[in-house]
Amino acid sequence: MNARDDDSAALSRVPARLTRKGQATRARIVDAAARLMIETSVAGTRTDDVRAAAGVSASQIYHYFEDKPALVRAVIGHATDLVLEAQQPVLGQLDSMAALRAWRDHVVELQRSHHCAGGCPLGSLAGELAEAGDSARGALAAGFARWETALREGLTTMYERGELRPDADPEELALALLAALQGGILLSQLRRDTAPMRAALDTTLDRIESLTTAPGPRTGEGARKR
Repeated sequence: MNARDDDSAALSRVPARLTRKGQATRARIVDAAARLMIETSVAGTRTDDVRAAAGVSASQIYHYFEDKPALVRAVIGHATDLVLEAQQPVLGQLDSMAALRAWRDHVVELQRSHHCAGGCPLGSLAGELAEAGDSARGALAAGFARWETALREGLTTMYERGELRPDADPEELALALLAALQGGILLSQLRRDTAPMRAALDTTLDRIESLTTAPGPRTGEGARKR
């Protein structure tokens, strides 16, 4: 895990000095703020909105977060945790083509189960905040770095076992896979159809498989031609 990953994980980490009750209150504030900011917008979410949704006072919010940017960073960390947790356990086991295609099927089914509405929580925040300043942009980049690291670790394991050719670059392939996923989710959200997501992921996975030393039979939903 690199420094950016550590920074992102720290965004949603509860300070050790808080009591159990304080931790629960802080978590309730972050959860309420995340729902509001992701479902509506960060700009349109006021402190009073968070206060009412979390059932706390304004003074409690400012006790845990010095200002709105601090709360936004915590929301980004929370959203990152939710996105990664929703892909478990498959996200932590991406060390074979079969596992990568199983992950593909899993993330496609996640979007299908929501009728392709809502998109990616982290991607939605990035769409609004990427130009909002270094603080938010850095937190978002760190969140995506955690996601990319999970993809890269599996590909690196394949590379180190000799299952990927010497000219394969696990870091580049992981970045391409994440970019394909994000672009695919966005277009699927617009079209309310998983076809763009399936096409982007299948094309990228086919490229990765072409770099394996001994391509095997394709399995899973992603193996079937459409």
